[in-house]
Amino acid sequence: MAKKTYDAVVIGAGNGGLTSAATLCLLGMKPLVLEQHNLPGGFASSFVRGRFEFEPSLHELREYGPDDNKGEVRLMLESFGVFGEFHPVPEAYHLIIPGELDVRMPFGEEAYIEELVRLVPGCRPSVEKYFQLCRDTIAGFEYIAASKGNADPAVLKSDHPNFLKTNPYSLGEVLNAIKMPDKAQKIIAAYWCYLGLPVSELSFSPFASMFLTFISRGAYLPKWRSHQFTNDLDLRIRAMGGDILYNTKCTEILVEDGAVCGVRTSQGDEIETKYVIANTSAHMVYGELISPREAVPPRALKNCNARNLGMAGFVVYCGLNKSVDELGIKDYSYFIYPKPSSEETYKSFQQMGGDMGIAVTCLNRVIPDASPEGTCIFEITTLFETSVWDKVQDTDYHRTKTEIGMHLLQQFERSTGLTLTPYIEEFEVATPCTFANYTGTYGGSIYGYQAPVWDSVMPRLMSMKYDAYIKGIEFAGGYGSKIQGYASSLLSGDTAAKLVWRSWKEAQENA
Repeated sequence: MAKKTYDAVVIGAGNGGLTSAATLCLLGMKPLVLEQHNLPGGFASSFVRGRFEFEPSLHELREYGPDDNKGEVRLMLESFGVFGEFHPVPEAYHLIIPGELDVRMPFGEEAYIEELVRLVPGCRPSVEKYFQLCRDTIAGFEYIAASKGNADPAVLKSDHPNFLKTNPYSLGEVLNAIKMPDKAQKIIAAYWCYLGLPVSELSFSPFASMFLTFISRGAYLPKWRSHQFTNDLDLRIRAMGGDILYNTKCTEILVEDGAVCGVRTSQGDEIETKYVIANTSAHMVYGELISPREAVPPRALKNCNARNLGMAGFVVYCGLNKSVDELGIKDYSYFIYPKPSSEETYKSFQQMGGDMGIAVTCLNRVIPDASPEGTCIFEITTLFETSVWDKVQDTDYHRTKTEIGMHLLQQFERSTGLTLTPYIEEFEVATPCTFANYTGTYGGSIYGYQAPVWDSVMPRLMSMKYDAYIKGIEFAGGYGSKIQGYASSLLSGDTAAKLVWRSWKEAQENA
């Protein structure tokens, strides 16, 4: 086949890869997306079992927002011409720590604060201070984004002092410093599992930003699962002049004189390009894809080895032959933590067996007709360290995943007093092996790299230019500078594309 040339090649059609390609198209470049699977989205997809269409991974999308308070994700999607039907999630969450807490928290800053003060009398001063710190954190991130990589330290010190003060600390350290009561801390920290680290290790800044955008703008779900907007992104990329090849892996990133010069694919094609956006890990890029191997700087490998992979996913998908009202399921989103501290619950992800921290959703509470009348879709998600499933033998795999799935369902029933098991019509389980198989992510990790304080958003942003080991390579998705999560992954693609576009534009002007 004749050699082709593209302005940029995007590796992976996950959230970050798709928004990278769409942004490149908007900026006047012609990208090619290479995807090993036969459909777009990565984790953002859907699948059918019997009468039910399940959402593989999305719990709730932040930064979408209502018509009068649109978030960054919504504004970006609409700039591509992607609209679709999105439904608001009715409540923030139902948090259960058996024997200690059983609370429902609303969206809306004022409503949330008032409910928290009702539940924990006397906590108002610390809670109001916490919300102000969250606002200060978002303002700091917004200034850095507006500076386009040229933030003035003097402006940060004068206009964003709380952002700088809290950035080097964990969520737990900040909440303790403002003397927030323990019960209020546990309620506020319910979202910690979304970032995959306990509060003593979780960086305050990304949690504060995530928390406040959820509470202030609410959360949304696409009517037709996350495959709705990833499929729409595919259509818009093609309409804007980009190309996408499915069932096609990037097998090599070709490098000359420290810069990208092309890629090779599993179809045997060689494609000329000077820019690659990798919607995959640095481990994959520097450990397997760079050709020749000696073009990989030793510092790049040291950087990879300094990081730890985030948690792997395990999801139980249930199609139930009773409606939510018949079953008594009153909420969309549940967090159930079997231990009183996040650190103890986090340990449940490091072993196999017993009660675990779980996040539970019932899609019909947001989208009533998500399944046939008189039925509902119910899903349970937990996490595992990527190494845990290495111990499972092939002959034990199906039995093990079914046993764990049923145990988690029974854990939910014990924690809520609800009865679901007799009404199971479809029962499917995705393990870390499942996610590794469909997305190529190592060990089934769904969270990119872990983001403790030393390697969270700000350290990654500050070191981006030092981490550019090979000219022309940028990263998008959960392994990038914005860390994991749907909104972060989608927005990271826009950032990566704009960095590529800036280099491409400068090269054209200097040619």
